[in-house]
Amino acid sequence: MNEKQMKSDMRPRLNVLVVDDETNIRKTIALCLEIEGCRVRAVSNFDDAVSEIKQNVFDVAFLDLRLGTKNGLDLVPHLQLHSPRAKIVIITAYASIDSAIEAIRKGATDYIPKPFTPAQIKMVIDKILEIGDMQRQIEYLRSSLTASLPEIDFSTKNAAMKKVLAIAQEAAVASASILLKGESGTGKTILARAIHDWSPRANKPFLSVSCPSLSVELLESELFGHAKGSFTGALKDFPGRISQAQEGTLFLDEIGDLPLAIQPKLLRFIQEKKFERIGENITRNADVRLIAASNLDLGQSVSEGRFREDLYYRLNVVEIEMPPLRDRKEDIAAIAGTMLSFFGRSNHRAYKGFSAEALAALRGYSWPGNLRELRNTIERIAIFCKTDIVGKECLPDKICESAEIPRLGDAVKLDKIEEIHIRRILASTISMQDAADTLGIDTATLWRKRKKFGI
Repeated sequence: MNEKQMKSDMRPRLNVLVVDDETNIRKTIALCLEIEGCRVRAVSNFDDAVSEIKQNVFDVAFLDLRLGTKNGLDLVPHLQLHSPRAKIVIITAYASIDSAIEAIRKGATDYIPKPFTPAQIKMVIDKILEIGDMQRQIEYLRSSLTASLPEIDFSTKNAAMKKVLAIAQEAAVASASILLKGESGTGKTILARAIHDWSPRANKPFLSVSCPSLSVELLESELFGHAKGSFTGALKDFPGRISQAQEGTLFLDEIGDLPLAIQPKLLRFIQEKKFERIGENITRNADVRLIAASNLDLGQSVSEGRFREDLYYRLNVVEIEMPPLRDRKEDIAAIAGTMLSFFGRSNHRAYKGFSAEALAALRGYSWPGNLRELRNTIERIAIFCKTDIVGKECLPDKICESAEIPRLGDAVKLDKIEEIHIRRILASTISMQDAADTLGIDTATLWRKRKKFGI
């Protein structure tokens, strides 16, 4: 086997939907994709496409822009509901700048004008696989960096946080499933690790899986394992995280993004402690404690059909809601101090603390990104602040300005409120697209507003 063939065999096998009303085009795309190792479902009309989307989870969808009297872009909301991680590629014989912009604005990843070549299809698939590889590497690096984070002190003056810790410590000694809820960045992963450390399983493995970071097939393999040769790229047996976490704890982060196709298998494992690896008929047992976390409203996901009700109740034996940092003002000084000492040592500097004005500004800020945003802020301070006492002048402008932020109903112009809100959202999100989605506008509008406000 040559190097090119080996590389092809190691690639994930993507589930792909093709929707095009031209028979030759549909068959050509399907053939090109099958040559690339994809599993393909090809349909000719809008209604059949909706049916396929409801029954299957797709990694990629090729959508014709014009489907008779209907618009292929109208399939995007259906895909986002049932296959939220799917990459969408628009194909059309009526290519124009306006249609391309509309496709990207509605969530398309790529845009191919007709006529196209097999090489173009291959290029799109290669690009999507590369994006997937990068996302997995990012998740791996994030988990690897845990050891380099400042130690979190769970001492607190906040009543809600004290209640959280009391429940967590009591629940730690049992083996019941725990569901951690709360906004992004509130410390759910850190608390999950602490629960494991407080439990009788502390000397056994603690493993984590990020549910949104993998395709359906790879996520199923990551959880339950696979047998050699069970799918393209399965070059050897893999036991899966459940087996590897035997007698320990498995943390499922962002469980709300778990694909519907995998949910019955996870439900069975929770109920019976039994599972099968992909490509095997051998039923295995595992004693693993599950802790799940979500920043989504899983109750709403159940009502919308995106999450199984029975799985929700099985995961939610013990529910713990992490309070946002803005509701823990009395803890900010202590947490910031611990982080400042940690990052000061990392940068070979000895800081004595914060000035009274700086602490007041830190407490007055709303911290939309919670502990994660505070950590990034303190790390930046430790790099650039030249004095041993961190004054207000060393803080980012958005924090200093927060003390002057008007309240709703104050006599201020709408532009000022809009500018402050956009600054906060940009500070708490990881990309322009995330910020635009949170604000409910497209990225082009966000760029114009940034230019307008000098952000």
